[in-house]
Amino acid sequence: MFDDSACPLCGQAAVRHLSCVRGVDFGQCGHCGLMQRDPAQWPDAQSERAYYQLHRNAPDDSGYRRFLQPLFDALQRRLATAARGLDFGCGDGSALAAMLREAGHAVALYDPIYAPDRACLTHRYDFITASEVFEHLHRPAETLAQLNRLLRPGGWLGVMTGTPPRAPEDLPQWHYLRDPTHVLFYSQRTMAWIASQFGWRVEMPARHVTLFYKPEG
Repeated sequence: MFDDSACPLCGQAAVRHLSCVRGVDFGQCGHCGLMQRDPAQWPDAQSERAYYQLHRNAPDDSGYRRFLQPLFDALQRRLATAARGLDFGCGDGSALAAMLREAGHAVALYDPIYAPDRACLTHRYDFITASEVFEHLHRPAETLAQLNRLLRPGGWLGVMTGTPPRAPEDLPQWHYLRDPTHVLFYSQRTMAWIASQFGWRVEMPARHVTLFYKPEG
């Protein structure tokens, strides 16, 4: 289970048991702060896809647009006119991409299940969005390195993911743990660690929203 096992983000052998919630064990890395579900209880690809089919996030869903508004607003204030972006992990119909297109930006879509054409991963972008994506990553270090390659200097990476409560005793009430496809959980400390690894600047303008800026030069 967790006995100084290797962290999937930083690679350090520093993951120790944190809590058991409804029969599921969770650990936390003492180096970067990443919290994770016991890897033995991560879903396989088939189970993960079946669970995603239960989601209903249509581009014109007003409720989902309200949910995404903090990330949209934070990015929109920082983007140049008609910027070129990528919605990474867009899912089955991207409300965020629709909102950004309505604001005048060009947005490509990539999702390993719903938009698997990897041609868009050969370009570089002024901005990248990853909404409700980071918690699903099984190889976060690899994915972050990929996003860094795709992001132009001077570009923004906008992330929306649930932030775990600071106190382990509050974990049983945290709704994010009820989704079996949520396997990794990023605190503000973890986001700051990520920024330090890539030389990015980090901002946290709203609850559950993190922006990374890739400096020019």
